[in-house]
Amino acid sequence: MILGRPWISDRVGRPINEGLEVRIPPYSCHCQGALASYDWSIDEEEVFLPSNEIWVYDLDEGVWQVFHMKGEVPPSMSGTCGCSLKGSMYIFGGCDDNGQTNQMFCVDLTDGKYMWRKIAYELGSPPSPRDKLSCWVYNERLIYFGGYGHKQLTEFDSRNKSFVIDEASWVTDIFWGWNNEVQIFDPVQATWSQPNIQGRPPAPRAAHASATLGSRGYICGGRVTETRMSDIHFLDLKTWTWTEILPASSCPVGRSWHTLTAVSHNTLFLFGGLSADCKPMSDGWLIDVDTKTWTELKHPFQNKPRLWHTASPGKDCDVVVFGGSCDYILLVDKGHCNDALIFQTQPHPLFRICEDFIAKNVRSSEMLRNQLHLLPPKLLTAVQRRASFYRPSKKQSVS
Repeated sequence: MILGRPWISDRVGRPINEGLEVRIPPYSCHCQGALASYDWSIDEEEVFLPSNEIWVYDLDEGVWQVFHMKGEVPPSMSGTCGCSLKGSMYIFGGCDDNGQTNQMFCVDLTDGKYMWRKIAYELGSPPSPRDKLSCWVYNERLIYFGGYGHKQLTEFDSRNKSFVIDEASWVTDIFWGWNNEVQIFDPVQATWSQPNIQGRPPAPRAAHASATLGSRGYICGGRVTETRMSDIHFLDLKTWTWTEILPASSCPVGRSWHTLTAVSHNTLFLFGGLSADCKPMSDGWLIDVDTKTWTELKHPFQNKPRLWHTASPGKDCDVVVFGGSCDYILLVDKGHCNDALIFQTQPHPLFRICEDFIAKNVRSSEMLRNQLHLLPPKLLTAVQRRASFYRPSKKQSVS
């Protein structure tokens, strides 16, 4: 879990689109909001990292902590969908050594105990087992879309266009494939339900990107069969009506395994992914959903392609991208990454620029050191925490 605010620019007057790279432990295919249940390769062998630990990174001080987790620990998986609601992290689905699952687990991130709890469903039918799906959080409910998984023959209806069969992966009475289903989980009642969808839904897909803006859930790109798409749609989470956004400008190429992050009330940030020709991508784009225009964002990480990474919103419209892979992992799986990339999508406020300037230069400036004590106590504490980010060495704390 990445806690604290994203690290900021390292000098006053830095161009708006520059950012910072922070070196941290290596993972890919992890959950957004918490770094647990990972897929990794060691000595060219694919392994799952343990799901009984959670990594916490303080972006103010630059310190990693790992906490050991107890309780009903989920199996180690990849492709799990993670989200946060009221201080708790929920993970659903994913793939382990036995294939896809439709189990859900929850952990309170605020009490310091980090106790996993398996969710027992009280009412309704959960989605079929799947991975590489997405989730919107709205009105205190978890709303899941899409993914890749399997259905029993008895569950499959060839007239239903919500499931596309993967012709390369099926056995006698089990079909694997992509779906565009929308299913709602109410954590308070522990119940599943399906809304009455209106409008024309997007094609079934997996490994797409999603984000929430107000009462709209957005999805972009993803893969179905051998196609990687570039389309973008939103679902009105009040009326359950789908709408496709037809761009009024040039747009990013089709891709999967990318991320989409809300950075303002009308703007989403897209980064990375795997292109239609299986090329790891490093481009970043902003879309204004009101004007329906895409704008490519210049940034300092053009030499750092990422796919199957996670992205989280930070302070002042920053976006924190962590982990992932820089290779086409189905062919070469040696490119798992352990760095966090901080993207600045908007100008920083003057207060933040000044705070960072003091924090970075206080060790080398006698004038700043002599006047530091004149700051108000609360501001002094904040600057001292930020200054620790620039110390010569950073230690990892294990709890």
